[in-house]
Amino acid sequence: MSFPLRQRRIGLLATFAVVLSVGQVAGRTQFGFDAFFTDKTMRVDYVHSGGLGQEFFSLDQVVSDGPWAGSRTQLVDDLNLGKYLFELIDRRTNRVLYSRGFASIYGEWETTPEANTLHRSFHESLRFPWPKMPVQVVLKARDEENSFHEVWSTVIDPNSRFVNPTDRVPIGHVWSLLNNGPSAQKVDLLVIGEGYTADQMPKFHADAGRLVDALFEEEPFKSRKADFNVWGLDLPADKSGVSRPRANQFRRTPLSAEYNIFDSERYLLTYDNRALRDAASAAPYEFLEILVNEEQYGGGGIFNFQATAAADTGFAEYVFIHEFGHHFAGLADEYYTSDVAYETGEHYQPEPWEPNVTALHDPENVKWGDFISPGTPLPTPWDKEAFESGSITAQIERRELRLSGVEETVMDRLFTEQMSRETALLGGMAYADQVGAFEGASYEATGLYRPEVDCIMFTRNPVGFCRVCSRAIENVIDQYARP
Repeated sequence: MSFPLRQRRIGLLATFAVVLSVGQVAGRTQFGFDAFFTDKTMRVDYVHSGGLGQEFFSLDQVVSDGPWAGSRTQLVDDLNLGKYLFELIDRRTNRVLYSRGFASIYGEWETTPEANTLHRSFHESLRFPWPKMPVQVVLKARDEENSFHEVWSTVIDPNSRFVNPTDRVPIGHVWSLLNNGPSAQKVDLLVIGEGYTADQMPKFHADAGRLVDALFEEEPFKSRKADFNVWGLDLPADKSGVSRPRANQFRRTPLSAEYNIFDSERYLLTYDNRALRDAASAAPYEFLEILVNEEQYGGGGIFNFQATAAADTGFAEYVFIHEFGHHFAGLADEYYTSDVAYETGEHYQPEPWEPNVTALHDPENVKWGDFISPGTPLPTPWDKEAFESGSITAQIERRELRLSGVEETVMDRLFTEQMSRETALLGGMAYADQVGAFEGASYEATGLYRPEVDCIMFTRNPVGFCRVCSRAIENVIDQYARP
């Protein structure tokens, strides 16, 4: 898909003068953390606007976001993940001091039909260790061929009167689910309760414990559990549940999480990034999970931004793990028969940045080629027609049941029947135990390929993460937990 024309909005306060120089190529940092940074976290909030072929970035605020809990050694991102990348550049030497790839709600919204008809704005944040000297923040986006190019830049002086160094008073209670050591040497996950009243906090604690336990029963998280700290954050709501616009249920919750994002039945996120970041600043974190006190099937996950899951659906464990795969490792959805809000059907697919999907333009150099056994055909044959027939039938039944307003237990029963049927079908195929390139992935029936015939990113089947997805997860763990 073509990206809209990128435009820069100039006219920020002089302290935040826009600078157009390009940052260096990412690589491992070779300097001491203490020479350039303090123990605080700086948060740069900005508004990302666009539509109708235009795109704008406007600075909102620069604030302290609590103590720095991230790595002090793995500062420069070389994973090549995310639709966006930001770099923190030393103004004196033009050295990249810190960088991270990420994705955003705006990045998803611009692939929807609505982006062709109107303008919208989304609040976003960049977080990094507090610099000791003026720095340049450079934001890059991928172009049509998924190469990064600069779209916005600003200079920040940490001693400026326009930068607020005061920490926010915590607005909720932080508690520990799992503590394996100093945050600087671990991956820190923060689980926030949304739609739980004060009387329901024991339920939130139980739900969080159950779903976090499920995550660490799944490889590779199970083997790498010692590399994680997990925190909980109590944010009592006035009323149980969250907004479900299609059901005419509306709430004013602390994080404003809601169903029907982009008018999709099951897509569950919060648009209110500032509320999310302000609440999360009470705890050390790199990754955020919003646990929603609802029984309707739903969730969402955006790389390096947020993940959500409804706690009381019969498939809550699956949703929690699947959506965390998006958020944590930038894994793509591998399914393609479900309803989605995005425009699909492009004739040409560039090579995706996601580690578990390929356009197979060069079969001799597939990104996961080291997993492919000699003699495995590419594309890899599978009974695509049989799978699609059953899956599409289930999708039609699902839509009819949802329109009729059935209880969630009826929907769960449909999902269970579909899971049993698809597990047997996919597990019995000729290359079921092989890594290859199976056509059908990332909402596209043709032109995109997934690594294995089945995976938790493809179906609800109890098959776990495929080998390619598992490696991608371990790469991210290494970025935060290596000494």
